Amino acid sequence: MRLATWNVNSIRARSEQVVAWMSRHAIDVLALQETKCRDDQFPLMSFLAEGYDVAMCGDGGYNGVAIASRVGLDDVHHGFDGEPAPEGSGRPEARAISATCAGVRVWSLYVPNGRGPADPHYRYKLDWLDRLAGVTRLELGHDPAAQIVLAGDWNVAPTDDDVWDRAYFEGRTHVTAPERAAFTEFTDAGFVDSAAPFTPGPGVYTFWDYTAGRFAKNEGMRIDFALCSPAMDDRVHDAFIDREARAAAGASDHAPLVLDIS
Repeated sequence: MRLATWNVNSIRARSEQVVAWMSRHAIDVLALQETKCRDDQFPLMSFLAEGYDVAMCGDGGYNGVAIASRVGLDDVHHGFDGEPAPEGSGRPEARAISATCAGVRVWSLYVPNGRGPADPHYRYKLDWLDRLAGVTRLELGHDPAAQIVLAGDWNVAPTDDDVWDRAYFEGRTHVTAPERAAFTEFTDAGFVDSAAPFTPGPGVYTFWDYTAGRFAKNEGMRIDFALCSPAMDDRVHDAFIDREARAAAGASDHAPLVLDIS
């Protein structure tokens, strides 16, 4: 199985590009984030024409997640138990979806950005990660042999090697101690950054801002991950970040991360 995760930054603007990329790289399962559309707006036919079923969770705006699979798509769940909502909104945003694909429980996750350490959205981000950690830790504890992949845009750079300039991010989100501690909750529970041995840093990133020529200067961040349960990690035999997809005309500001699974 070849599994990938990609923040596509508007699937309606990039559906043909995304589907062509999936076909070219023989992707079996793709976790998509930031689809930016309601479910009834999702360009489903582009995926169906190439043999992919899609489960989506979108409410328009700037969020939205989906899973596209050509190896099965069963037991789909939107969100997770206890998922918090942003302050004043009253309901969770479209940031999590999970499904079983060829026996693997695949999650597509779009972790809240946080905006700034003093912003209420930052507390929402930490609460969101804490609740998700509790749910997935319980899932793994119930079945240590479970095949699980927590794939997505985590909006956290876990180490200083995961950003192009640590000083630049001083006082900003993505690198604060509470965010990094929240990410570590998942690895402490047993989930593994399975791509890390195949994509060593520093200087290896998955996101480059559109501004200031960041991509050309490789001034990026590594914030997209596929955290695997131990049993799943045993099956990962290769991984890569496709920088060429980020370099394409009209591309998302994220590059896809791909895992090859035996």
